[in-house]
Amino acid sequence: MLTISEKFARLGTDHAPGQEVRQDRVAQDTDLRGDVIAGTPVDFSHGDVNDDAFAPTPGAFEEFVAGVERGGSQAYTEYRGGAELRDSLGERLTHFTGKPVSGADELIITPGTQGALFLALGATVNTGDRVAVVRPDYFANRKLVEFLGGVVVPVRMDYLAHTDGAGLDLGQLEDAFKSGVKTFLFSNPNNPAGVVYTAAEIARIAELATTYGATVIVDQLYSRLLYSGSTYTHLRASNIDANQVVTIMGPSKTESLSGYRLGVAFGAPHIIDRMEKLQAIVSLRAPGYSQAVLRTWFAEPDGWLQDRIALHQALRDELLGVFATVPELVVRAPQAGSYLFPKLPALDVSLHDFVRALRVQAGVTVTPGTEFSPESTDSIRLNFSQNHDAAVQAAHRIAQLIERYRADVGAVRAGIAQ
Repeated sequence: MLTISEKFARLGTDHAPGQEVRQDRVAQDTDLRGDVIAGTPVDFSHGDVNDDAFAPTPGAFEEFVAGVERGGSQAYTEYRGGAELRDSLGERLTHFTGKPVSGADELIITPGTQGALFLALGATVNTGDRVAVVRPDYFANRKLVEFLGGVVVPVRMDYLAHTDGAGLDLGQLEDAFKSGVKTFLFSNPNNPAGVVYTAAEIARIAELATTYGATVIVDQLYSRLLYSGSTYTHLRASNIDANQVVTIMGPSKTESLSGYRLGVAFGAPHIIDRMEKLQAIVSLRAPGYSQAVLRTWFAEPDGWLQDRIALHQALRDELLGVFATVPELVVRAPQAGSYLFPKLPALDVSLHDFVRALRVQAGVTVTPGTEFSPESTDSIRLNFSQNHDAAVQAAHRIAQLIERYRADVGAVRAGIAQ
């Protein structure tokens, strides 16, 4: 059993998305000072939610103000969120996922999707429980499982070897279930790679969960930001027992509403009940005034979502074009979401030193791939929800720095020094 110090050490937030910038680490990295590549600083660790890039949903602020004006009735909702709002969200999510969602019994509003993830795991994972976690996948997944005393059972996702689907090793997943795993956690679309699970992959996950009596927690945060040519299958709409699945969504990313800290989890009533009990102790409820902003979710102006997808897709394609010019860099085009997860060529510095060099010498902040899988020591993640021109220029600077630190260049440099 981990000590309390070990538990918190494993949370490892030093390299969590954006942490270096918010702690002003640049000033500390004097050992990496070098020739600076000029350009507008870009923080790819999270999306840019201002008028220069992707502004929040129209009407969101007005709904927030209206919530404030309602006062106590909005500030002190039920622990799982305002009843009227949950009923409305249940109807919208029923339409979106194709399976009935009861706002009264199967839905809880949480402080962000991160809050929903913590509550869902807290409601299902006990000390010593084995939990299957995809690699690579969202950075908090394995950390929260370990913090709660669970045992992580990794399941490989070979996303670069497949042109269709996520490339999840379904045989390894079944082996995990055979070993006693009773909870499986994954994101779809995948964060960080942006790949989408095929209908066949989802059907097999549902079949395995049913066979082995496992609970599945699926993070569908980016399931609305789906690019042309991609199709999406909701796990809860498959043949899985409704009491075995919890879906997590929210408006923080596609809709640029991250500052309001809103998430929604829906699914198995007994798990939602546990999540409410835990939320009542941890945070009481999602921010009361912010809950009102969910009135805009799935109720955006006609054409708004299509325009947002088109803008992201255009930027995605231009960034992929830049990285295609870099020898030995490998990246798969994301099918959804706003992430790129390029695999870098061999470099003559460590991944974390390269990430630091990008920040200091190129004004570009990225997240190291090791946040998403211990094996991803040669990958970086970029959230390209950014000003288009600034993001493309930053991608060129990344390409320049790769050449500066490319391993063969380093070998030549070392040979000259000798």
